[in-house]
Amino acid sequence: MTTAQPPKIQTPDVSAQIAFAMRSMGVAPIPRNYELFYEAYIGSNPALTRDLVSLGSRATQDEIDQLREQHFGNQQEKIESAHGKLIGELEALLRLLRQEQSSLESYNRLLGETYSRISSKNSNSTDILRNAIAVLSEATGNTMAHGEQTVEQMSQRSQEMDEVRRELDEYKRIANTDSLTRLSNRRAFDEKLASVYASGERPLAALLLADIDHFKKVNDLYGHPVGDKILATVATIIRSNVRKESFVARTGGEEFAVIIEGYTAEEVHQMGEKIRLALESTPFKNSKTGVNYGPITLSLGYSMAAESEDAGELYSKADTALYCAKNNGRNRTFGFEDGMKKDFTKSWLLYKR
Repeated sequence: MTTAQPPKIQTPDVSAQIAFAMRSMGVAPIPRNYELFYEAYIGSNPALTRDLVSLGSRATQDEIDQLREQHFGNQQEKIESAHGKLIGELEALLRLLRQEQSSLESYNRLLGETYSRISSKNSNSTDILRNAIAVLSEATGNTMAHGEQTVEQMSQRSQEMDEVRRELDEYKRIANTDSLTRLSNRRAFDEKLASVYASGERPLAALLLADIDHFKKVNDLYGHPVGDKILATVATIIRSNVRKESFVARTGGEEFAVIIEGYTAEEVHQMGEKIRLALESTPFKNSKTGVNYGPITLSLGYSMAAESEDAGELYSKADTALYCAKNNGRNRTFGFEDGMKKDFTKSWLLYKR
């Protein structure tokens, strides 16, 4: 049985275990390597985990970098490029504003000079008015033309910055999305879970964890391509049986999480049962070969945010409830209760499959 790991931000042991794994493989403790091992550790990308383990105990940096390129592609480079574009657009906008400020300062000086001419007692009235009108007309015309040009350029810059913003938003969405199930991934889950307690108050929210029962046997019997299809189907069933505003993530190999706001404990339990029964009644059969991969079932555990001090405690309690659901026969939903215990410690090596 496998259960999801506590959020990285709340559990220093996660960092220690990843660092140990890196040392045991002789991998340099640099940021890009740590990111790779983190993704392998949480199990959100089983192919990455398998490929990393297959490198053996002495992986070279070139092998690690090739693996990183294979699984991560160039998303970081794209994000940095979009960020650079945004900085460039902001700098151009600031230059426009400085030019506009300079133009207005020049116009103010001309107004001051015109006032001086009008106030002069050394010129006749006709010359004063003629010169003043000529100066003001030219200055006003130039300033208005410059202002129109500035407005047009600022509008263009604004549109370009909006395009870059959308580009960055899309890259962030991709970075926070599990490619197989199209749900949020563990990285996005960690951020969302931490935000539950951001206000400093205990909110009316809950964390529901779900784990596919005996999923390793499915992979062993039918292969990972079949397992991937089952994962995608389970994700769809979970998503379709919760409210649209609920946050749903794939947090590990066969592990899912739902962060729910505004529900009572009874309603959370009902939601868990709704998901569980929907999956239990879903056939998993190959229409061409007739092979039946089912039944596929879920064990679920949940805890209420108001009963925990922080995200780490909330996760730990929901994880304990999930463990008890597994330990009491699987295919059931358990809510956390005082006195529940979890008597095992999981290592990242459990993801070697």
